[in-house]
Amino acid sequence: ICTAGSSADATSIYGQLTDGIARSFLHQYGWKADLGRQRTPAVQALRATFGALAKPDHVVRGGTEEFDNALRHLRDELDRHRRRVGGEPVVVPRLRLVISDDPHDPWIVRLELVDDSDAARWCSANDVWERNDTALEVSKGEQHLDLLVELIGATVEQIASIVPGLADLAVQHEPTQVELDLDVAEDFLDVAPVELQRLGVELIGPERLIRTKVNVAGEATPSPADDRKKQFGKEALVDWKLVIGDEEISEAEIARAEQAGATLLHTGHRWVRIDADELRRKRAKLTELKATKSEVTPLELLRLANDSELGDDDTPAISIHDADDSASTAGMSSADWVRDLLAGLPDERLDETHESPEFVGELRHYQRRALSWLQFLAKLGLGGCLADDMGLGKTATTLAHLLERPGPHLVVCPLSVVRNWSQEAARFTPKLDVKIHHGANRAHGLHDDDSLFESDPERQLVITTYGLLPRDLEHLGAVDWSTVVLDEAQMVKNPNTKAARAVRQLRAGQKLALTGTPVENRLSELWSILDAVNPGLLGGLQKFREQFGTPIERYGDEVAAARLRRITQPFILRRTKADKRLLPDLPDKIEQIAYAKLTREQATLYQQVVDQLLADAEQAKGMRRRGLVLAALMRLKQICNHPAHALGDGSRLAGRSGKLTRFDEL
Repeated sequence: ICTAGSSADATSIYGQLTDGIARSFLHQYGWKADLGRQRTPAVQALRATFGALAKPDHVVRGGTEEFDNALRHLRDELDRHRRRVGGEPVVVPRLRLVISDDPHDPWIVRLELVDDSDAARWCSANDVWERNDTALEVSKGEQHLDLLVELIGATVEQIASIVPGLADLAVQHEPTQVELDLDVAEDFLDVAPVELQRLGVELIGPERLIRTKVNVAGEATPSPADDRKKQFGKEALVDWKLVIGDEEISEAEIARAEQAGATLLHTGHRWVRIDADELRRKRAKLTELKATKSEVTPLELLRLANDSELGDDDTPAISIHDADDSASTAGMSSADWVRDLLAGLPDERLDETHESPEFVGELRHYQRRALSWLQFLAKLGLGGCLADDMGLGKTATTLAHLLERPGPHLVVCPLSVVRNWSQEAARFTPKLDVKIHHGANRAHGLHDDDSLFESDPERQLVITTYGLLPRDLEHLGAVDWSTVVLDEAQMVKNPNTKAARAVRQLRAGQKLALTGTPVENRLSELWSILDAVNPGLLGGLQKFREQFGTPIERYGDEVAAARLRRITQPFILRRTKADKRLLPDLPDKIEQIAYAKLTREQATLYQQVVDQLLADAEQAKGMRRRGLVLAALMRLKQICNHPAHALGDGSRLAGRSGKLTRFDEL
C-alpha cells in the first residue's frame, strides 16, 4: 500500500482493510454468535451487535441501554483478550457481602479482585494497598500492580453512586470496604444484584439471602394408646407453625416483618431473606390449618404425611412426636404406629395373632400374620388390600378377622362367589349369622318387620353383590357397618362404575379389599382400589397420574416407583405361592403341554369364522374393525373347546372335540 499522507492515514486504511476482510469472511461462512435460545433484551442486543459484525451493513439500529451494554461487554472482552495476549493480568472486580449472625452488628461489603481465568486466585483491595504477596500473585508481578489500582478506582467510580450503601467507598483514600447499616441492607439487596450484574461486577454472599423459602410445618402428637381397649388413639394433635429450614419463626418476627413489609429476618441465630408476599400467603395457610387441622384422624395424618413427601413447596411438612405418656398397646407407643405405616410395615414384622376360640379350624402361620395386619389397621380405623395369591386362604383369614370385631359386617362380591362365602362362613365361623342379600325376597329396610338384621347385629354378616349394591344403596348405605369387605376387588378398579361409586358411599369402621390382582393393566386401578378402602390417601386421580401413573408407565421412572411402593406398602399385603416360606410342603407346580387336534367339524367351523372375519374386515375401519377381531377370537376359542360351546345348542358332547377327547385320555 502506498500513501502520500501521514502514518495515521495508513493506519486507518489498514484498519478498514482488516475490518473488510474479516467481515467478508464471516459473511461468506454464515457465522453466528452462539448465544443460546434466550430472548432477553440483553441477549437480543448482543445477538444484533454480533450480527452487524458479519454483514456488509455494520450499523446497529436502536441505541437503547441494552445495546450500550452489549457494546460495553464486547469492548471489555476485547480488552481482556488484548491484555491476555500482552502478558498483563486479566482481573475483574468482585464484592463480597459478609454478614454477622449477631443482629446488632453491621454488615460488611468488601471489594475484591479476581483472576478472570482462575477464580481461586483473588485478593482483597486491602491486599493491593499493602502490596503484599497475594496481590502480587494476582497482578503477575509488581510491574502490573498499578493496573489493579486503576481497576479499583474505576470500579468504585461506577458503583458508589448507583448501589445503596456504597457511597463511603468514594470518599476513602484507599477504598477497601464499607459497613452497611441494617436500615439500608434491604435496599442494597434489592438493587445490588441487578446493577452489579449490569456493570460486570460479581456479588457473592450467603446463599440464604438469595433464595430462602418460608414453609408451614406441623408437629403431630398421636393421642395415647388405651391398653384396656387394646386400641390406639383415634386422633392426633397437630401444632402448626411457620419455619425456615428447621427453624421456627417466632410470632414477634412474623409480626415485625409483616408490619414493615421487611424481607430480612433474623431467626435461629442467622439472617435470612424472604419474600414478603410469600410470608403473607403462608401465614394465611397457617391460620387455615390451625382452624381446620389441629385435630386429625389417623387417615388424615397419613394423608398429610404423604402430601408432605410428594407435594411442592406450598405443601405443609409434617413430623411425628410421641405423646408424653407411658401408655402403649402391645409394646407400641402412640407414635410408633404412624412411623411403622410411613416406613411400610413388612410381613416379617407382623406377629402371628391367633384366631378366636370360636373360629372352627386352624389358620396357617402366614394367615395369622395377615390376621395381625388386619387387626392392626382396624385399631386405627384404616383399610387395606389383602392381595395374596388365589388359594392362600384370603376368605378364611378375613372371616377370622370379622369374628374378632362386633358387627354388622357386609361382604360385597360377584354373584358367582356368594354361595362360597356363605359356605365358608358356615364352616369356619358358625357363630356369625349369615344373611344373603339377593333375590326378589331380600329385605328392603331396617324396620323390625322388614330388616336386614333378623338377629343380633353384632353377629350379623350380610353378603350382597356388586350388581345389586347400587340399586339397594339407599338401604345398605343407611347402615353403619363395622366392616365392609370387597371380594374380587378388581370389580371396582374403574372408579367411574356404578359399583365403585356405591362402595365409596358405604359407611364403615373399616373397609377391606380382597384381590389376587391389585393391578392388571394400569396403576390407576391400584389408586381406585386403595381409594375405595382409604379415601383420599393417594390424593386425587389426576394428581396420582401426574406423580406416578405417567412417570412409571410411560418413562419407567424408578424413583417414582419406589416412592409409590413406600406409600402403598403399609396398606397392601401380598404373598405368592412361589414363596416357599409360606407353604414349604407344597411341591413345585409341574406344567406339561398336551396337544389336541381339531375334529373335522371343528376345523370347518374354524375356517368359516376366519373367512367371514376377512370379508367383514375389508369393509370395516377403526373401532368397528377391532371389535370384529375381538369377537372372532372369542368365537375361535369356543370352537377349539367344543362345537356345542360355540353353537350354544345344547347338542351332544362325545366325539366332536379333540380337546375333550384328549382330556378324557389324560
